[in-house]
Amino acid sequence: MRCLVQAYSDGVQAGLDLQRRDVHPLEEARSFKGLLDLEEPRYSIEQIAAKIGKPPAYVATRLKLTELAEVVVEEFYREEIGVGHALLLAKLPLNKQEEALKACFREDWSGSSDRKAKRILLPVRNLQTWIEQNILLVLKDAPFDKKDAYLVAIAGSCVDCPKRTGHNKLLFSDLGKQDACSDPSCYQAKVDAHVANAIAAKPTLVQISTGYTKPQEGSAIVPRGKYVAIASEKPKDKEQAQRPQYKSCRFTTEAIIADGHGKGEVHKVCANPACPIHHPKKQSHNADASFKTDQERQRREAAIANTTGRRILAAIADAVPVRLMKRDLLFIAERLASLLDENRLSIVARRYGIKKAKDSDSLGKLFVAYLRRAEESVLGSVLVETTILYISIRHNPVQVLHEAAAAYKVDADAIALKVKQEFAAKKKMNAAKKPVAKTPLKAVQKAKAA
Repeated sequence: MRCLVQAYSDGVQAGLDLQRRDVHPLEEARSFKGLLDLEEPRYSIEQIAAKIGKPPAYVATRLKLTELAEVVVEEFYREEIGVGHALLLAKLPLNKQEEALKACFREDWSGSSDRKAKRILLPVRNLQTWIEQNILLVLKDAPFDKKDAYLVAIAGSCVDCPKRTGHNKLLFSDLGKQDACSDPSCYQAKVDAHVANAIAAKPTLVQISTGYTKPQEGSAIVPRGKYVAIASEKPKDKEQAQRPQYKSCRFTTEAIIADGHGKGEVHKVCANPACPIHHPKKQSHNADASFKTDQERQRREAAIANTTGRRILAAIADAVPVRLMKRDLLFIAERLASLLDENRLSIVARRYGIKKAKDSDSLGKLFVAYLRRAEESVLGSVLVETTILYISIRHNPVQVLHEAAAAYKVDADAIALKVKQEFAAKKKMNAAKKPVAKTPLKAVQKAKAA
């Protein structure tokens, strides 16, 4: 027992010493792990945190560094990535860390004489966004029962899973706001098991794919073009109610998505080709020779136009350098600006101090003239702004703006709150400045006389 206590004391002291000198975060993590590995007495994350004067989250995230893949460890020791990148990578499964490591960099080919791209380390927030978009899977959208501990026995239930962000908040506090799974392989295994169980429980369940690709020979999966999915929501109006997807028929049945996006979800579909409602027979057209000739000519012209367009687009893409030059940025910015109406263009122009005088050129010309004098950094900002404004023409402007804000880590809610506060303060100030109504002189004299 004395030996155990001595080992415990030595471990604690080693952990404290690491806090007093400059050591690599990996060495610090290994020291913490050494303390936790002591069998007697037990030492918790909270106790270690208290000893070194750090929050428990600090110790928990540092401990994950001991689970880094070898290739990540090498990059970390060579200082190719920072501690922030390493901490995020350590939260991922080993089979995803190398893929995520590549997302830490961008390749820069400008000025390269040896035909090798220069790796540029991106900020930690870029990696965080990449993980949220490519790794994390929101569990509220999962088609399987998250409480089922036997769906994939080796994985157990999602409820107590340490790889679930909502369960292990100490570790995943910086990744996403929604309860999500950080192990795509485990998630997919559960989806596959869920689909297999559903089909086994109900062999007549129709299996569908959300893709149009022809399934393998002998497969029971029905491709997208061979069925009509019945909408679950009610039609908004009479016109929408006439559409096939809002109608039910005697062939309507349940189907499970066995392949493609939304795998595991159950929908109602009509997959019977004889259904007159969802699969009406196409009327044959007994065309004469001239009609067929005209049809063939139209098809040929369309094919020529499509091929020409694709090749021109490919040629343009090939001509664009890896790193866009100022001329490229200017070209895109000018074209985007020309697509905006006067009101939207004025939003961007006003931000850069461009105002149209009575006898001056149009706002569009003034804006283009400004762009041609602008620096590359300004052109980049203009590109993003004009793109957002152009997309808002066809889509919900509020939604577009909030999606862009999320992509660039802008706190839209905080800005909205600040604007409301400013307007409220302005209203209060104007009310205070408003003069008090004076009593007419005649009324005062009459009151005195009385």
